[in-house]
Amino acid sequence: MNEVRIIGGKWKRRKLAFPNRTGLRPTPDRVRETLFNWLIHDVVEARCLDLFAGSGALGFEALSRGAQHTTFVERDPSVVRSLTASQARLGATVGSTLVHSAAVPWLRRQHQTWDLVFLDPPYRSHQLVPVLRILLENELLAPGALLAVDLPARGAPPTGPWRVLKRTRAGDAQLLLMELNAV
Repeated sequence: MNEVRIIGGKWKRRKLAFPNRTGLRPTPDRVRETLFNWLIHDVVEARCLDLFAGSGALGFEALSRGAQHTTFVERDPSVVRSLTASQARLGATVGSTLVHSAAVPWLRRQHQTWDLVFLDPPYRSHQLVPVLRILLENELLAPGALLAVDLPARGAPPTGPWRVLKRTRAGDAQLLLMELNAV
């Protein structure tokens, strides 16, 4: 088992265990710290979606820092088991929902909206563009919603109606904070 720690909030320094899986790469501590410094006023009471949840580091970090609710979506059964264990260990079963499903089909069936969406799809999966399209077409983003998008360091930001607000890099990854452009 691997571990990643929560950086801040009520669960600061608590560890999340997750299995060793190819392509499962939790957002590094320094990048998460930067992201949540950007989101300091936006995460409190937010409804969050951690799509491609993996270790759950982003969603649990949001809950630790005052998010109202986080929905975790993960398709790998062993990763879902580790997320369930983390959820129980933190006492987060009331403030979170864990969904065992592939991201794109699950997202197509949704009708709720989110204030903050964490998107960290496997780099070679080519799922980011379809997910962004579904979020937009199905009106799944609350007014003023923010998206934290993890891309390969050399990857281009998504095109279309998205505006990059902030960007940081760490190693072979980059993290973008984006929003829908005002029409």
